[in-house]
Amino acid sequence: MALGPRLDLRQSQSLVMTPQLQQAIKLLALSNLEIETFIGDALEANPLLEAGEIQSQDAPDNAGDAISEPSADGPAGDDTALDIDSSAIDVDRDTGDGQTGDGEWGAAGSASGSISDDMPGIEERSTATISLADHLEEQIGGATSNPREEFAARYLIGLLDEAGYLGTDLRSAALDLDMNPSEVESALKAVQSLDPTGVGARTLSECLALQAREADRYDPCMARLIDNLDLVAKGEFARLKRMCDVDDEDFADMLNELRSYDPKPGLAYGGDPESAVLPDILISPGKAEGWDIRLNEATLPRLVVNRGYFVELREGCTDKESRGWLNEKLADANWLIKALDQRQKTILKTAAEIVKKQEGFFKHGVSELRPLTLREVAEEIDMHESTVSRVTSNKYLHCDRGTFELKYFFMSGVGADADGEGGASSESVKARIKSLCDAEDPKKILSDDKLVELLKAEGFDIARRTVAKYREAVGIGSSVQRRRTKKLNSF
Repeated sequence: MALGPRLDLRQSQSLVMTPQLQQAIKLLALSNLEIETFIGDALEANPLLEAGEIQSQDAPDNAGDAISEPSADGPAGDDTALDIDSSAIDVDRDTGDGQTGDGEWGAAGSASGSISDDMPGIEERSTATISLADHLEEQIGGATSNPREEFAARYLIGLLDEAGYLGTDLRSAALDLDMNPSEVESALKAVQSLDPTGVGARTLSECLALQAREADRYDPCMARLIDNLDLVAKGEFARLKRMCDVDDEDFADMLNELRSYDPKPGLAYGGDPESAVLPDILISPGKAEGWDIRLNEATLPRLVVNRGYFVELREGCTDKESRGWLNEKLADANWLIKALDQRQKTILKTAAEIVKKQEGFFKHGVSELRPLTLREVAEEIDMHESTVSRVTSNKYLHCDRGTFELKYFFMSGVGADADGEGGASSESVKARIKSLCDAEDPKKILSDDKLVELLKAEGFDIARRTVAKYREAVGIGSSVQRRRTKKLNSF
């Protein structure tokens, strides 16, 4: 066989992701707030794009969730509708004529629905606008007139944890400040005199004692009760009554007083206030038996291509390079609007299928959640599983039951088969465990074995270790802990 250089022609097929395709995939995974930032960058980079006015919340329903796709020849738009099992789901998509104003084509939309003020959020969030340290700093000047003591007090305030406790030994603080321990002790007393009562405590007992003194309830009996909180936790009430030398009525009154105190007073204040979760999808009961599913586009600017400016620039482009640059910017603008339109259609299509699969949850609550996988939704809407995964990432859905991340509706089934199909959802099992424990007789606390037996009778075939795991996940203590707690609450 002769050796030597030669030229060969070969044909092959390969999938190449263009930059635009990569960008479109990236857009799917972004939340509405992230899309807003992305659009802001696009507006700065492309002179043909501009942000128009967001439509009023009072606009008619068929004016919402609309995007018209521009072309290089002029405005284009037609009435389109995304209908997915209209007997159960009603997804409104009316784009109108695509005209956004004189000389403009655009991509636009507004939320045709509002979030009720009394609806619960995805979680309770702190509304504090001032941190604990700032709140205490504002008061410390009036708590002491000694400059050295005030300096030490401000230092101690900086050492408090978020619950308001001081975890540093006073001797160490005195060494750090090069001060006498007695001066630091006086500074701590000044901190402990501030609002909220209980801050600056070094132990739970000290925190509760400060609050008892503030309420003028710190008598010898209450002092002995606070000094023996471990016995309170164990439910050894007979022993505590003997130690405090009180009868049943006085002891019950002392326990009620103790319950009224805040064991973590610092948590009433926060650092930086947390921003509320803004939902990407709004769901409300529709006419008849359906559901209205809409994108919440109130957070998005109205993106348009300025046709008049394009014509003006085109008239001034006399050389080939300038015309090429202008055409490239127009193509980028058209592509971005089209990509945003496709993103919205994909989100709506995915959300509609989730609502269809989990309709029991939206009608009856968490007990009706069923096992659901990404693959199951992907097959129904004829998309790849990875696409559904991107669509459901960082997206939140708001309905009458609150605000939930889309990923919340995907879970494997308890007692499911090898493919994750069938069985009951883990959330529905957790909800049932909680309801059983809430309704249990204080004199007959349910053990994990008994919970397994009751759940099996209801069709939940799960192991004892799974019951224990789910019980702990929803914050329910063991049978021993629940017995002590309910005994304590009985006084």
